[in-house]
Amino acid sequence: MRLTKTLLISAVLLMSATGMQAAGFNQNGNYLTVQLKQHQNFGPSQIRLQVVSDKIIRVQATAEQSFRNKQSLIIVPQNSKANYKVEEQGDNLIITTAAMRAVMDEATGQITFYDLKDNVLLNEVAQGGKTFKPFIVPDREIGVDIAKVPEAQKHGWSWRALFNSPDNEAFYGLGQHQSEELNMKGKNEDLFQYNTKVSVPFVISNKNYGILWDSYSYCRWGNPEDYLQLNRAFKLYDKDGKEGQLTGTYVDKNGQKIVRGEDSIYFEYAMPEASEICNKTDKGGIQNLPKGFALNGSKVVYEGYVEAPSNSFYQFILYYAGYMKVYIDGKLVVPERWRTAWNPNSYKFETPIKKGVKTPIRIEWQPDGDVSYCGLRVAAPRSEAEKNQLSIWSEMSPDMDYYFIAGQNLDEVISGYRTLTGKASLYPKWTLGFWQSRERYQSSKDIEDNMKKFRDLHIPVDNIVQDWNYWKLDSWGSHEFEAARYPNPQAMLDSVHAMNGRFMISVWPKFYDTVKNYKELDSKGWMYHQAIKDDIHDWLGFRGSFYDAYSDGARKMFWRQMDENLYTKYKFGIDAWWMDASEPNVRDCTPMWYRKALSGPTALGTSTEYFNAYSIVNADAIYNGQRSVNPNQRVFLLTRSGFAGEQRYSTATWSGDIATRWEDMRAQMTAGLNYSMAGLPFWGMDQGGFCVENRYVSA
Repeated sequence: MRLTKTLLISAVLLMSATGMQAAGFNQNGNYLTVQLKQHQNFGPSQIRLQVVSDKIIRVQATAEQSFRNKQSLIIVPQNSKANYKVEEQGDNLIITTAAMRAVMDEATGQITFYDLKDNVLLNEVAQGGKTFKPFIVPDREIGVDIAKVPEAQKHGWSWRALFNSPDNEAFYGLGQHQSEELNMKGKNEDLFQYNTKVSVPFVISNKNYGILWDSYSYCRWGNPEDYLQLNRAFKLYDKDGKEGQLTGTYVDKNGQKIVRGEDSIYFEYAMPEASEICNKTDKGGIQNLPKGFALNGSKVVYEGYVEAPSNSFYQFILYYAGYMKVYIDGKLVVPERWRTAWNPNSYKFETPIKKGVKTPIRIEWQPDGDVSYCGLRVAAPRSEAEKNQLSIWSEMSPDMDYYFIAGQNLDEVISGYRTLTGKASLYPKWTLGFWQSRERYQSSKDIEDNMKKFRDLHIPVDNIVQDWNYWKLDSWGSHEFEAARYPNPQAMLDSVHAMNGRFMISVWPKFYDTVKNYKELDSKGWMYHQAIKDDIHDWLGFRGSFYDAYSDGARKMFWRQMDENLYTKYKFGIDAWWMDASEPNVRDCTPMWYRKALSGPTALGTSTEYFNAYSIVNADAIYNGQRSVNPNQRVFLLTRSGFAGEQRYSTATWSGDIATRWEDMRAQMTAGLNYSMAGLPFWGMDQGGFCVENRYVSA
């Protein structure tokens, strides 16, 4: 007969601060902490379970001897009222609520979630379900302000959570991604923020549960390892059969030809020449092209053979700007795709390749402009069983921290997500109407004339949008209308409202270093400096950077500057805010490590640890700022990025600067569906696309 210890926990006891000690665990309120009996290498030493509600259980794990204190950016304060039962059966700690049951092996830390009929909802793999590796932020990722970062903030953990998954399971969510994938089962997805890419650390299953992990760093769904250069995954042969390389043939617009061997296809990034933190041993992107080769009007072909180490469906990622096609084994596996050079895209595909067979490969690249990008990498092959597991990897966090959310259906799962991260705020009714935006209205006359034309044509436009550069050309971040083009902004706003319209305006978290607002923020240490140090100029030719939205003081100052120059100044006549480039996009087309250097360090820690959450703290600034000065007007924000919990700040997200091609229209369908299933209710897209091929642009 097995000895069973049982504790009945009431809602009253959940609020108790008195610790309760049982045989294998320590209880404090609704937290149950277990010191594992078997501490395996790279495994956790402690696990803490929190009963949040009947349908939500939080799992924390650490490889350290105690849990660090931390403040969540995505979880709102919880008022737990769950009744639940705790019991021990041998090495198993069992928590039973009114909706589900969680069983943890106190020896190994493995956790399994059941419904009340003993059906398994989700279970961690027995060996390696929770793994940790110490992570120290490289100096180059911290950048020029490294002296600001305490030593403790440089240290964290890379962790991986791994779960079993039956063959008939499907996964949805993860945010907005552009590879035409809806069911993410067996797929790989790198989770970071980028123009046209929005990453959300939440996934739902057709088995009626969801997992929300509280991590802000770069993450990976599926394969936790880097994609490999072709020469690390395959034996390469050129078109004549010589081992070790593919053949690259470059023909410029004048017919001049260069032929050379290529050991990888990696022409992905442009780096500023002034960057002193650039590790010169790294491949530098487009610098790898033949010296002096003019891209514009050229045609490039990479061809030869790959020999695979095993039979597998190989998973590739193509990084591209210009026109691209890929053939493998004579089959067109990537029909023509195009993207503008200032906003490259990535596209995932998979294809079978047989072991030990020289399989033909051909990559056709037609650059479209003076700058263009091209890269092809492949994931190391994994078994089908490995591909089908639920795998989450986080680059840097203080601990592993995820919430298991159960429901009778997916609506209940999303409801649990909103319990944790906040309710979606109610929008003004007009936001569900027709908006008019173009790149861009250049004067108040443009705005008023176009609004009147819509009314004259009986087109029921509800909102007209002022895009960027309404300020003086050299004054990005001033938040001021240029007087020569907008002589009376108040009259313009009054005119729009008199025509029963609404007015949305673009405000970036970006400032030229010459403007007063930059200097005010910088005086408090609230500006990122790497772009200034590296003398990076934007496409207009001016130098600037982004403010540190992770600082509460910076957020308040950012809003005050908006308020003084726009909102209160014009009698609350601005109806909505377009928060562009909120990834943050300090500079396009740079490698991941340099993007981190450009956007940090933050007031909370390194940008490595806080890489993905900028848009939610920036939204906080505007939402709570407007509510502080005008609590009776509903707030509405349009943002180019998003993160878990952002719905509580009255935000909608649009899918960024997509191309005007059918493959991009197709990709928005799955992108928008998965974004919405990641718990964020309002999403949209540029209906006609944004980036236009040069062949369609008139001189």
